[in-house]
Amino acid sequence: MQKEHDVFVDIKKKIYASIESGNVEEALRLLNAFADTTNHDQLYQAAELYYELGHVDKARPLIEQLLELYPDEGELYVLAAEMMIDADQEDEAIEYLLEIGENDPSFLQAQLLLADLYQLQSLDEAAEQRLLAAHKKAPNEVIITYALGEFYLEQGSYNKAIPYLKQALHAKEELGDINVGLALAEAYGANGQFEDALLLYHQQKQNELPPNALFNFGFTAFQQGDYTVAIEQLEAVKTLDPDFTSVYVPLARAYEAEKRYEEAFETLAAGMRMDEFNDALPLLAGKLLYKQQDFVGAEQYLRQAIALNPTNTEALQTLAAFLREQERFDELLELVEHAKSYGETDALLVWYEALAHKELEYYETAREKYKEAYIAFHEDADFLSEYGHFLLEEGERNKAVELFQKALQQSPERSDLSELLDELQAE
Repeated sequence: MQKEHDVFVDIKKKIYASIESGNVEEALRLLNAFADTTNHDQLYQAAELYYELGHVDKARPLIEQLLELYPDEGELYVLAAEMMIDADQEDEAIEYLLEIGENDPSFLQAQLLLADLYQLQSLDEAAEQRLLAAHKKAPNEVIITYALGEFYLEQGSYNKAIPYLKQALHAKEELGDINVGLALAEAYGANGQFEDALLLYHQQKQNELPPNALFNFGFTAFQQGDYTVAIEQLEAVKTLDPDFTSVYVPLARAYEAEKRYEEAFETLAAGMRMDEFNDALPLLAGKLLYKQQDFVGAEQYLRQAIALNPTNTEALQTLAAFLREQERFDELLELVEHAKSYGETDALLVWYEALAHKELEYYETAREKYKEAYIAFHEDADFLSEYGHFLLEEGERNKAVELFQKALQQSPERSDLSELLDELQAE
């Protein structure tokens, strides 16, 4: 056996030496000669070499020949399946893998491959069953445990992912280049367990983390309210990969939380240069400028956000509130009609539409819109008060009193409402 192994190692060295020197034809000649044998181990070795070199068409017949001789040898089915996967023949690969019995040494590897293949075909339940079967067979096999955790993480089932990833993290066996701690940190963060996530992120060698991991670290810190760490990590993402456009909004929000408004706006401006079609960026820029009393700039960016995405509810609501505050009721109605033309029927816009019609003296339309908005805001004291005043002006005193009473129930501290009710009841 040792002699056969030495022959294989020697021929493999010669083949790769020929390839490295540019003599591919000589390499194939050596491999073809090596494959011309009746020795079954050597046939398998030749098939592996053909496969390594990308000659699946030559490797497959050798494996098929060996499968006829050894129909219960799982290792052959695994190699055949891997060839089919590389050839984008997933169904054939699955057929090979399903031939491997539970007691075969290659069973666990087959289940992992099957799970990957089923996921590629969006058969997530089948993939899960394969991983669970493997875990039942080998509950302490760390690669299986990790694979289950990773599967649930990708599925968004974070509560299920965490126990498997914790088990894999604390296992004595290493998993090569797989960073289990990073996967567990991601699961913790996505599950709202920010402190646990940050503890693991801080244990990482941050100069070795890829941009997506740094982003998750920074975003988790932002959600935890640790804005200093959030800014540090998200700035690192921006430096490493300026095209990582998801970084700009949370980074700007972190600066805003720290009241570093100039840096927040600079971040958004940089983001808009990198991703001119992202409506979240001008929306946040508009809200930021509004907070700084730059109403002209705020309106410009809010309108830009709506131009990019006419159904951006937050941008529509923010601009509508701004126009309402400035008593620009004609423009407010134009905005609402624009939103309607894109199918946007937000309840708050209906309320503002009612007010605009009232202020422009379109009383019948105002009445219809207030009635429509009442469905959504029947427990909102401000709306009930406004609607009540409208009805009072329209001569519907009893209905108005009823709305004022409801408003006072919602906000008992509203002395203006209690005084108004006293006056109305004294008349």
